[in-house]
Amino acid sequence: MPFSTAECAWHNTRVKVFNRTLVGLRGFEFGKTKETEYLYAAGDEPIDIQTGNKGYPVTLKILKYELDDMNDAARAAGYEDITEVPHEAVVITCLYKKKASDPIRTVTSTGVKFSDIKAGMDQGAKFDEVSLPALSMKTVFL
Repeated sequence: MPFSTAECAWHNTRVKVFNRTLVGLRGFEFGKTKETEYLYAAGDEPIDIQTGNKGYPVTLKILKYELDDMNDAARAAGYEDITEVPHEAVVITCLYKKKASDPIRTVTSTGVKFSDIKAGMDQGAKFDEVSLPALSMKTVFL
């Protein structure tokens, strides 16, 4: 049940990280995965489908200044950068609706651990977009 920016109108969307609304948000994706594989026995056809562990990947696409602000907040809390912040301390909340008349929907990821931070720029670029991959302990879609 992945959720991405294709399903919402931007003017009705708010994403909060570290209790701060990301103004420089360019995109996001919240997901839920479940290990799934065929069970084989005699013959070459599967006899069942088995499921296993769950996972909750998260990706935020933000402008570089948002990454700088997040790293500043992490340093103010005594960490080197956002990859050092313990996952227990990070919650991401996304509020969205497709149209103004629709009810507000919420995606909440708790126990979020940012795994990578990278920065770069291309010649002629008008802005600097950064993707922040993360893992979440749980994502709830309401």
